[in-house]
Formats: sequence, C-alpha cells, structure tokens
Amino acid sequence: MGIMGSGMTKEEPVPHFFLLAYDGTDADAPARRKSARGAHFEGIKPMVERGELHAAGAILNDSGEMIGSAIFADFPSRAALDVWLDREPFVKQNVWQKIEVNPFRLAILDGKITP
Repeated sequence: MGIMGSGMTKEEPVPHFFLLAYDGTDADAPARRKSARGAHFEGIKPMVERGELHAAGAILNDSGEMIGSAIFADFPSRAALDVWLDREPFVKQNVWQKIEVNPFRLAILDGKITP
C-alpha cells in the first residue's frame, strides 16, 4: 500500500516524485526567486494541506544562498505533475531553469518504514 492522496483507495497507490529544480545562474536569478517566492508559497499551501508535499526546501550553495529546490511530492500521474509545473510561479517567472523529475519509491516517512 502506498501513501494515500485525497480520494484514493488502499488499492490505488499514489505515485511519488522527487524533483530537483535548479535556478538560473545569471545575475538576476536571486531577484527572480525573491519576487516569485510569495506566490510560490501561496500556490503550494493547498498541496501541503492535502498531504501532497511530503518535504520540500531550497538547495543552498556553499555560501548559503538559494540556488534551487528539492521536492518530494505525490501526484496521481506525471501528467498531473506537469499541470502543476505549468502553473507554478517559479516556472512561470523563470526562476527554475532546469528541472529533473524522477519517480520515487518512499521507504521512510515521519520516522516510520513504509511498506
């Protein structure tokens, strides 16, 4: 049995995805991130409330500056993930310029081994 999303039954595991999204490296990249950050957090609030985002945060460089994002999330399909990316402010405002998406099998969640 996988982690359940809203409306899913025990027989329908929800696919997990691991995303690495890298910001641009140009001089304006930090300003774009800062400008889009409020809308980004507003957009993910409902996903957090529904339990679709298990963990997410900024990737930092050696100086502690944000240079990207790492995300562990549930989506019903890769197509649903792509719909989210199409409306995500960090994509629309050209913050994330390289995004790696991988299916992910969750082994540990909240300190517990998952089946």
